[in-house]
Amino acid sequence: MPRTIDWLYHRNACVTCKKAADYREACGAKVREVIDARQVRYDGTAALKLLDDVNQLLVAKGKKVLKYDLKKARPNDDELLAALLGPTGNLRAPTARMGKTLIVGFNEELYQEMLA
Repeated sequence: MPRTIDWLYHRNACVTCKKAADYREACGAKVREVIDARQVRYDGTAALKLLDDVNQLLVAKGKKVLKYDLKKARPNDDELLAALLGPTGNLRAPTARMGKTLIVGFNEELYQEMLA
């Protein structure tokens, strides 16, 4: 049965967002709520607020994936903001929430793990 993404933040013109969308489509994942990053901006404060009910943060940076267990050892806000925000100072796209996990960026192996 395909997995469901509860919340998705993306930009249609973003190359990385397109790769993530193609992967989601190929595995049949459903998305409950979609936020267009061109219309809604999440600054640092709003991005940190997204973590309020999240236990795990997974951040794809190229081929590297950073994993944060927010329940056991939450990093300081500066470290979290460095992972969450792009060069514009807004939340990176794509960002997806599945249950208590927030995934920032796209990495095929990570998506495979999360959507399998």
